[in-house]
Amino acid sequence: MKKFEWKRCFALLILLAVLPAAGFAVEQYNWYEVFVRSYQDSDGDGIGDLQGLIRRLPELQDMGYNGLWLMPVMPSPSYHKYDVTDYCAIDPEYGTMDDMRSLVAQAHEKGIAVIIDLPVNHTSTRHPWFEAACEAIRSGGSSPYTDYYHFSQSNGPACVPLGDTGWFYEEQFSGGGMPDLNLDSEAVREEIRSILAFWLQDVGVDGFRLDAVTSFYTGDTDANIAFLRWLKDSCEALKPGSYLVGECWSGLNTIAEYYTSGVDSFFLFPASQAEGFIVSSLRGRSKHAEKFARNYQAVLDAIPDGVLAPFLCNHDTGRTLGSVQGRSNPRIAKFAEGVLNIMGGCVFTYYGEEIGMVGSGADPNKRLAMYWNDGDMTEQPPGATAIEYPYPSYDAQREDPTSLLRYCKEANQLRLSVPALANGKTEFLQAEGDLLLMKRTDGRDACLIAVNFSSADSIDCVLPAACDIVGALLVDDGFPVLSDDGQTVTLPSYGIVILTEK
Repeated sequence: MKKFEWKRCFALLILLAVLPAAGFAVEQYNWYEVFVRSYQDSDGDGIGDLQGLIRRLPELQDMGYNGLWLMPVMPSPSYHKYDVTDYCAIDPEYGTMDDMRSLVAQAHEKGIAVIIDLPVNHTSTRHPWFEAACEAIRSGGSSPYTDYYHFSQSNGPACVPLGDTGWFYEEQFSGGGMPDLNLDSEAVREEIRSILAFWLQDVGVDGFRLDAVTSFYTGDTDANIAFLRWLKDSCEALKPGSYLVGECWSGLNTIAEYYTSGVDSFFLFPASQAEGFIVSSLRGRSKHAEKFARNYQAVLDAIPDGVLAPFLCNHDTGRTLGSVQGRSNPRIAKFAEGVLNIMGGCVFTYYGEEIGMVGSGADPNKRLAMYWNDGDMTEQPPGATAIEYPYPSYDAQREDPTSLLRYCKEANQLRLSVPALANGKTEFLQAEGDLLLMKRTDGRDACLIAVNFSSADSIDCVLPAACDIVGALLVDDGFPVLSDDGQTVTLPSYGIVILTEK
C-alpha cells in the first residue's frame, strides 16, 4: 500500500499555478468575485479602491485565481453601484480610469483575466440620459432621450410616477432609482455597442458579467435570449474570445434555454446557496454521493455543451459558512469548497469565502470588509447590521497549513494543473451511499475523481484500471492510500482524490 506523496505533488501544483492565463481553456478559469468597496483601501479613507486591489494581485495569483470579476466600478450614487450614471468612467471612490487600466495591465501580466459587471437593464435616475428625458417631459419639449426609457401616461406594473407630470416610467427593481432602458431602441443599442467597445478595446477587459438577464424584457424569455445573442455577437466582433457570464436566477430548464443565446456561461443557481445541490448533498444521514450525482447528471443532461459556471454564494446570497453550518466545523466548510471545485466549467468564488467569512439577511451584511487582519480592513458597507468574523484573518490563515485558505489554494491549483478536471466530459462510474467515482475526459486526457462524502468513515474505492494519484484535497491529517496494484484507493473521510490511469 502506498500513501500519496503529497509534498512533492504540492510543489508541482505551485509551479503549474503560475502558468500564464492565456494557456488555459475558458473552462479552466478560477474566477474570484470582488466588491471593490469592501476589499482593500490604499489611501486611508476607509473605502476599498482599485489601487488597493492592485496591491492584492500577487495574493490572487498565489492563490491560483486566474480570473477576476469586479462588481460595478462605474460612477453611481449608491454604495453597490448597480445604478450607473456614466458607463465609461470609474467611480471617484474607487480611483481613476488610469487606475483601472493599470489594474487590467498588471492582472494580465500575472496571468489573470478581468471581467466587469455590466448592468444594462437599467441606469440610475441621475444618469444624464434620464435627466434629459425627464426635463423634456416636464417642459413639454422633445428629446431623443425619451426613447431611451419606457415612458407612458398609463400606470401599470413596475411603473413609477414622474412627479406630478402624469407620466410614468418602468422600473423593474422598484425603489432603487433604476429606470429600465428601452433595449429595442436602436440608439440605446448603439450606446451599448460603444460601451462594449470602450471596455473591451480601450481598457482591455476580457468580458462582462451580465446583470439581471431575465429582466431585460421581463416575462419574455425569447426577447431576452435574442438580446443576449446580440450582446454576444457584438462582443465577439469587438474582441474575439471575450467571456460573458449571465445572471439568470432561475431553474435549470430556464438556464439551459438561455444557453441558446450563445453567451458562454450562466451562473448555476441550482447548485448554489443553502438549498442548492452542492450543500444539500452534504446534509442528511445517507446517500450523499447519490444525491450529488443525480443532480449533477441532470445539469449535464440539460446543458451538455455549455460552459458551466458553478458557485456556492455571491453578493446577493447568504455566505457558504452559514449554509453548511460550518462556524465550528471547518472540515465541512473545506469539503463544500472541494466539491465545488471538482465540477467542470468555470468555478466562481466570492471574496472572503476562502477565509470563511459570514453574512446573511440585508445585502450589506453579505458584502462586509475583507478580513486581511485586524489593522488592515475597509469600513463596513453602509447599512450592515451584523458584523461577524468566525474564522481567523487572511494573514493568520496564510501561515496555517490546516486552514480553509490553504485548502482553497490547493483546490485552485489542482484545477489548474489537471486540465481534464475542469474541461472534460463527465461520466459517473459509481455513486452509491457516500462514494462517488467520476471519469472526466478532455480529448486524449482523462482523470478519475474519487470522493468520500462521509464525515467520519474511510471508504475503499475500486478503480476501473491501475492508477496513480496525481492530486488530493484533504480536510485534515488523513491520507489516501493506493493499493500495490493501483486498483483500489482508500479515501479518508471528506477526501477527494484525483487519479490517472497508468
